Amino acid sequence: MTTTITVNSALDQIGWGRFQKKLLWVCGASWAADAMEVLLIGFAIPSLIADWGISRAQGGQLASALFFGMLVGAWGWGMLSDYVGRKFGFVATILIDSVFGLLSAFSPNFWILIIFRFLTGLGVGGTLPVDYAIFGEYLPTKNRGRYLVYLESFWALGTIIAAGLAWLIVPRLPEVGWRYLLAASAVPGLIVVWIRRAIPESPRYLMVKGREEEARSILLQVAEENGVALEFDALQAETAQKQVPLKTIFQGQYLSQTIMMTLTWFLISLGYYGTFVWLPGIFRAQGFTFLATYQATFILALAQLPGYFSAAWLVEKWGRVRTLGVYLIGAAVAAYVFAITTNLTGIMIASTLMSFFALGAWGALYAYTPELYPTSARGTGMGWSGGIARIAGVLAPIVGARLLDVNLVLALTVYAVTFALAGIVVFSMGRETMGKPLEDTIA
Repeated sequence: MTTTITVNSALDQIGWGRFQKKLLWVCGASWAADAMEVLLIGFAIPSLIADWGISRAQGGQLASALFFGMLVGAWGWGMLSDYVGRKFGFVATILIDSVFGLLSAFSPNFWILIIFRFLTGLGVGGTLPVDYAIFGEYLPTKNRGRYLVYLESFWALGTIIAAGLAWLIVPRLPEVGWRYLLAASAVPGLIVVWIRRAIPESPRYLMVKGREEEARSILLQVAEENGVALEFDALQAETAQKQVPLKTIFQGQYLSQTIMMTLTWFLISLGYYGTFVWLPGIFRAQGFTFLATYQATFILALAQLPGYFSAAWLVEKWGRVRTLGVYLIGAAVAAYVFAITTNLTGIMIASTLMSFFALGAWGALYAYTPELYPTSARGTGMGWSGGIARIAGVLAPIVGARLLDVNLVLALTVYAVTFALAGIVVFSMGRETMGKPLEDTIA
């Protein structure tokens, strides 16, 4: 008798094992590198001001150049991964990210640095949809959300490394420290770029493309690596339809979720990047010494880890919607207390809680988003969301510079409101996906 199973069934039988753990670390290393690329520029700006005499507004433009590149990269690579596969972008994005990140450290002037940061952003932005698509598509249904949050937790690792490097380098090399920071951010990506070449294509993608034999071979390879005896004769063929991924995410049952994700990604990004890109300057404005500023930022980076791990546990207990909504509201309350508190101890407690809740919310969001779309449009859905986040990322440093010039309390209150609005959107529009298999067909 011929045994026919689905890709979902095959992956559930294979379970979580050696292959997925290896893929987690490969994706996680580049995710940590991305965090370093994004956040080190905030630490580098004081050094750039000392070296080149740029203004805070120019510092905001520099951060925005990276986010603009990330916008183009997220939309471009997200759609491309749905047409040509996950693997090509899986290798190319981290290569672009690392090469231009390293070249940024050798920039001879401000405008060359702007160009290199934009090109770096093309790679950084592409890793979001590609990495989450390929990692999510290799996971079993059980605890899938938890594993996706674990991947996002590598962002905290990159943040900790970035804060630690800034603490060690900038006070000692105030004028040229920015070059060392930007060079360091390229190292993790350069290390893993060759390892990524050995990761096979997503079997879900192959089935959507009608390449059943290749998908079957890869699933058997993964099962063998995990030490699981998987036996079947054929994979259930997916629905054969002409694929228009961008159209898919804006039609039928996916439209309301795309609207929700558009609003949520924009609002959380505006609040997060508006606060964290300028965090060293915010601490200085609140009375912290130069060295204490970097120490405080390092402590906030450490607070992100329990934020992620608690969210990883709760997404499989409470569900995606409740966890994401609660953490966003928690970030809003903590950000507002951060804004109005004048006592240094209170400032540290409030900002640490803000970091805890904001990064826990990010973890839940990254787990939730790819579950809302079918395989044929998952990269596009993630890319769309990532692109929206980068629009907010472009605006946040510029808006932040203007708001901070006016009033610190006003700036932080605005960001608290954005977190709160994101939480309201999730609670009012979210569709729960906990325990449900990923969709492999077009509706």
